[in-house]
Amino acid sequence: MVRVLVADDHAVVRQGLKQILADTFGMKVVAEAADGAAVLERLRGGGVDIVVLDLSMPGMSGVEVIKQIRREYPSVYILVLSIHSEDQYAVRVMRAGASGYLTKESAPGELVAALRRVADGHKYVSGSLAEKLAMGLERGADREPHETLSDREYEVLRRLAAGQTVGQIAAELVLSPKTVSTFRSRLMRKMHMHNNAEVIRYAITHGLFD
Repeated sequence: MVRVLVADDHAVVRQGLKQILADTFGMKVVAEAADGAAVLERLRGGGVDIVVLDLSMPGMSGVEVIKQIRREYPSVYILVLSIHSEDQYAVRVMRAGASGYLTKESAPGELVAALRRVADGHKYVSGSLAEKLAMGLERGADREPHETLSDREYEVLRRLAAGQTVGQIAAELVLSPKTVSTFRSRLMRKMHMHNNAEVIRYAITHGLFD
C-alpha cells in the first residue's frame, strides 16, 4: 500500500484528491496538511511514502518545503501538483528534490500514473520538462537572468510582478517587510533593474506569472 500525504491549503482540492485515490488500488491518503509546517509535523510521525505537494501554501515556500523534506526524510518522495505552469517552477522544484511535477489541469489518470511511477523510485516529467532540464544542463552558465536568482528572490520577483506590495508579500510569506525589501534589492541588482515596472515587463515577456 502506497501511503500518501496530500498537502494543499484548499480543503476542496484535498477532498478531491482523496476521492481520486480512494478509487485507486494500492494507494491511500493517510494524512492531510494545509501548509508547509503541517507537512513537516505530520512526517515526523512516519507512515508516509509520498507527499503530493501544492507550491502555493501559506508560510514556507513550496521549494523550501521540498528541500527540508529531502534533508530530514530522504526516503519520502515528493510529487508537486501545482496551479503554476511548468515554465514558472518545474525546473526549480526538480532541482530541489521533487520526483515529479504536474499541473492541476492534469487528468486524474495522469496523477495516478505519476504517483505509481514516483512510488517505484522513478522521476515523472513531461516531455517538455525533460527537454528543459536537459537544456539547462547544456547551457551551464548561459542562463536567463531570473534563473540566477535564489528561490526566495524568485518568489519575491513573481509576487512583485503580480502587483503585490512589500507589505503584502511579507504577510503572505510570513517574513518581515525588511527581509522582503532585502530580497527585492538583491534581485534588482542581479537582474540589473531599477523599478517594479521593469520587473513586470520582464515577467510578462518570460511568462513568469499567471
